[in-house]
Amino acid sequence: MAVSMELVKQLRAMTGAGMMDVKNTLEETGGDVDAAAALLRERGIAKADKKADREASEGFVGSYVHHNGKIAVIVELNCETDFVARNENFQELAKNIAIHVAMANPASLSRDDLDPALVEAERKALRDEALAEGKPENIVDKMVEGRLGKFFAEQCLLEQPYVKDDKKTVEELLKESIATIGENIQIGTFHRIAIGE
Repeated sequence: MAVSMELVKQLRAMTGAGMMDVKNTLEETGGDVDAAAALLRERGIAKADKKADREASEGFVGSYVHHNGKIAVIVELNCETDFVARNENFQELAKNIAIHVAMANPASLSRDDLDPALVEAERKALRDEALAEGKPENIVDKMVEGRLGKFFAEQCLLEQPYVKDDKKTVEELLKESIATIGENIQIGTFHRIAIGE
């Protein structure tokens, strides 16, 4: 089936996917834009991990100021091309991540970015706590690692449950977006300012 350029433009605007991917998927789904978008998303999730090593040197700065004016956030969201950086869905993602940072107040982007001294202090506190509970020495370390996972999920942006859908983490949200948009997406830096903190 021949697909009109209007449908191709519509699906590209919705997903940010490449021209040939959009055209082929529309042909495959008989011109059904919603089915094509779902199929692109499904295929893209499998490709998302492969895209993680590609350079993301374009992007958009998303921002959020809380209604009371006491919390503000800016987030640098990177992608591979200027075309995607100008995409409405990509810019909305940057703004939604800024909202998340405002509400969840992460200390760092990932485990690697957390202050090692902070992690060690938490590990020691959790170990002392487990020993004080009378847990056997041989299982304390496993318990500590399990509890540290909860600590990382509170402190690290990528591991936090996403505030708009707590069934997925921010990292899973990014992977879904990579699948939908078709490019590597990375959070660069973020800054949160709060009055009185």
